[in-house]
Amino acid sequence: MQGSPVTVDLVLVRHGDAHAGFTGPISGHRGCRGLTDLGRTQAAALGARLAAAERRPSRLLSSRLPRAAETAAIIASWIDDVVEAPDCDLCELHPGAADGLDWSELDAVFGAFDMAEDIDRPFSPGGESWRSFHERVGSRLRRFADEARDGDFVLAVTSAGVIAAALRQLFGTPADDTAVRLTPTNTGLTVLRWTTAPQPTWMLLRYDDRTHLGDDVLR
Repeated sequence: MQGSPVTVDLVLVRHGDAHAGFTGPISGHRGCRGLTDLGRTQAAALGARLAAAERRPSRLLSSRLPRAAETAAIIASWIDDVVEAPDCDLCELHPGAADGLDWSELDAVFGAFDMAEDIDRPFSPGGESWRSFHERVGSRLRRFADEARDGDFVLAVTSAGVIAAALRQLFGTPADDTAVRLTPTNTGLTVLRWTTAPQPTWMLLRYDDRTHLGDDVLR
């Protein structure tokens, strides 16, 4: 006998503006220096929006990266909630030995290459490849579906790369397809719904909702 139908909403939130990018230190677990003042303001704006909403998250998750953990902590302070234990499967691509190295030194130390073209080569020794990163994100989505409880509203603070990889996984887009570039805004909301009725499926309800930042592209 089949169980009762399950519907759960998963909201992927990109962290606030951070001391991370393609200049300065490579920002993995060691190199990440957290949020900028702008990023804290963005996180507070999202927290205020959630605090005023009729529906509150039933679970608040975060990756291990300081920029995501700091964003989640600010949100939690607004909605009087607690962030669950950090989830490394929500982290951006693991850079391995290059973590903390300055981007300007990367090619000289580990050799230049294009991750989207050489999808099985790790970023650096001990790090992930483009393919293995996407496989990790896909596995995390399947785990969300497996552990879903009907009516759950899960808010997960993560990174732009994870959000893009999640959408590629759900839409069956190859990891090496560069025809479409997804660049969610800092603290933008991407809303996914998992439902088992009438058949198990994921749906994209909203992408990069950033209206709490006063940035409504439809105005």
